[in-house]
Amino acid sequence: MPERTQSLTAGKLSADDLAAALAPRSSSPTGKSLSVTGLRKSYGGTTVVDGVDMEIAAGEFVTFLGSSGSGKTTTLMMLAGFTEPDSGTVSVDGRDITGLNPGKRDFGFVFQQYLLFPHMTVEENVAFPLQLRGVSKAEIRRRVGETLQAAGLSKFAGRKPRELSGGQQQRVALCRVLVYRPPIVLMDEPLGALDKKLRDQMQTEIKTIQRELGLTVVYVTHDQEEALVLSDRIAIMKDGRIEQFDTPRGLFEHPRTPFVADFLGAANFLNGKVEEPAADGCTRVRLDTGGVLTAREHPCVPGQRVRAAVRPGKLRLVSAEEGCCTGTVETAVYVGSLTRISVRLDGAAPGTPPLRIETAVAPPRVGERVCVTAEREDVSVFDATDGG
Repeated sequence: MPERTQSLTAGKLSADDLAAALAPRSSSPTGKSLSVTGLRKSYGGTTVVDGVDMEIAAGEFVTFLGSSGSGKTTTLMMLAGFTEPDSGTVSVDGRDITGLNPGKRDFGFVFQQYLLFPHMTVEENVAFPLQLRGVSKAEIRRRVGETLQAAGLSKFAGRKPRELSGGQQQRVALCRVLVYRPPIVLMDEPLGALDKKLRDQMQTEIKTIQRELGLTVVYVTHDQEEALVLSDRIAIMKDGRIEQFDTPRGLFEHPRTPFVADFLGAANFLNGKVEEPAADGCTRVRLDTGGVLTAREHPCVPGQRVRAAVRPGKLRLVSAEEGCCTGTVETAVYVGSLTRISVRLDGAAPGTPPLRIETAVAPPRVGERVCVTAEREDVSVFDATDGG
């Protein structure tokens, strides 16, 4: 398995200029659709990818998001052709490419490591994929020149990789992929080594280039914020399976499993049971700690044991009102744009974690009594037996 890529830029990369320079000469979008069916892979009896199915539209930006060992990178390697699946198919625009080697797939791949040829100059590194494709020398000179100029690397064209900073090397790696306008680009945690400021800048640049060129991008990261900023849709992976494949808003507002609810935003989970059906179609949960949370309609029956999930930023501190949860503030930590509060709910069993709340309003003091509630659209309900 080849090595991977690391950072993207040290210095400003003009996304608009780069996109314009590399724009396809036809009016049709560059990207192609990607279809994955029943993809599986095991090593030594351990299944690392277990039946991945997904449809990715042409020009879509999709991210595999998950913790270490979730199967996201192995799935990406099977899409690229670097790893052979035990079963399943990969198709591009309806054409089965499962048996093709990586070179015949014509994908772009940005690795975690730079993977630049140390004996070649910057210009030669960027020209290399065009030479492999039999592009004429004149066209190579034109394309490489445009790409390096747009990326702000023209003055480094004659340098060797060892004469560049890490960020500059990464820019060369990105140019080497984009210069031949691949219909599908695969990226394996390319921003993982950057500091936050530069990473935030490059997220915007990558997204702009992807949109302008109409590229189909499949991206791997363990950084939740990065996935939310970049992606049209996100596949949250766990134990080799896709837990939920949805838009960022869909994942946040309508998690289908407790795992998804907790993975994105670290939800609070409150045990209780369902009360009699409400006339307004809501689901009301009588919490074990007392009080009631009203959730959007959920398929459950009165008396059923459930877990209500609410994200810290969706809980509200209110004046005393019927049905709200009550408790005592244990901590209040100011973190800039908001304050993170922990509240020990009345009636909570020993060992129960405090309720986590994030609020931008004037925070209560430690030891103060508070009432907590949430809007029904912000409360998800799961069966108590679903450990997710």
